Amino acid sequence: MSARLREVPPLDDTETTVLDPGQWRARERQHQDRAQTLTAGRRARAARGQTHPVEDFLFTYYSYRPSRLHRWHPGSHTVLLDAPERASWRWYLPGTEPGSVRVDAHAFRTEKAPLVRAIRNLLVVTAARPASFGCFGLHEWAMAYRAPEVRHDVPLRLGAAGTDAVVEAHDLRCTHFDAFRFFTPDAAPRNRDALSRDRQATFEQPGCLHAGMDLYRWAIKLGPLVPGEVLLDAFTLARDLRLLDMRASPYDLSAWGYDAIPIETAVGKAEYVRQQRGFTTRAAPLRRKLLAILD
Repeated sequence: MSARLREVPPLDDTETTVLDPGQWRARERQHQDRAQTLTAGRRARAARGQTHPVEDFLFTYYSYRPSRLHRWHPGSHTVLLDAPERASWRWYLPGTEPGSVRVDAHAFRTEKAPLVRAIRNLLVVTAARPASFGCFGLHEWAMAYRAPEVRHDVPLRLGAAGTDAVVEAHDLRCTHFDAFRFFTPDAAPRNRDALSRDRQATFEQPGCLHAGMDLYRWAIKLGPLVPGEVLLDAFTLARDLRLLDMRASPYDLSAWGYDAIPIETAVGKAEYVRQQRGFTTRAAPLRRKLLAILD
């Protein structure tokens, strides 16, 4: 069998790529090696019963086990030759050649139609809006505002009173409901907009760190439609965004080896916005890839 990509007549008016066993197994190995590296820390800590306030967030907040990252899918419109072991996988169906398989994109879209529509709508409206860079990561501060207990087992860098003072000195401009819903009761009314689940698409915008992190969530939820390489790119982006999120938070992470980005200062704000802009640029092509998959 030639190692070159071969084009075959499409099954659904979309160009279909055929991968021979050497091609797709090499991609699968590369994916699994990368996933093993990305999840090694989490798996080792879990075995020791330990947690990490920054690096474990993607596994605890999104509740997806490392094993979800290890399974490689080729994505839609790709036929795998000589892959009979995948014939029993959910969302796969036989190809036109004996022993070949492909993702059953039609069945997935049909069964999960409301989810697919909701994800697509959120991606479309987010991509269409201009990015906003005036929040300065204050959502983590708002989650600790006048709180008897904080969300993370890490000391506050400025103490409780200092944290409250920072919130009171700023205009809260959070646009992401899944951050806003964790605001303390005293902090929520201070936000510029009263966010809600049913109005999430009204406020979502591409400058938001959490909108970028959620690209990982959508990639996971779209399952076999998303090529494994895109899934791991989304996870890596989310991991890096979380690091900025926590470095700009009110928590003192020096014991974990992280320097703070002091957003209560002009210098800290400038650094936060600089990185926020960079991540917005980095997230845009991933958002476009997910939309292309859905369209």
